[in-house]
Amino acid sequence: MKRVTAIVRPERMEPLKDALFAANVSGMTISQVHGCGAQHGWTEYVRGTEVLLNMVPKVKFEIVVDDGDVDGLVDIIIGAARTGEVGDGKIFVAPVEEVIRIRTGERGEEAV
Repeated sequence: MKRVTAIVRPERMEPLKDALFAANVSGMTISQVHGCGAQHGWTEYVRGTEVLLNMVPKVKFEIVVDDGDVDGLVDIIIGAARTGEVGDGKIFVAPVEEVIRIRTGERGEEAV
């Protein structure tokens, strides 16, 4: 199993969520996060003082899938989240050693 984590623009959250549901992805965790990268933030004035705001709002999707489903999932994320501009985000793929459903105690693939 793999955990696919995608950090995307906030305005791409609904289109990406719809694309994932259309692809029968049944479970995901979505979080509002802040980060900095190539966008470098922007400058604002607060009470006459220039302030650099370099923490840009983003949305993080976390999805656990079978190894064979990773490439298709990555393609769906790219298709729904890409604008072609700096700040489109990143996708991280990492192994998942174990999954346990708390309610039933099921482990592994049955717990996903």
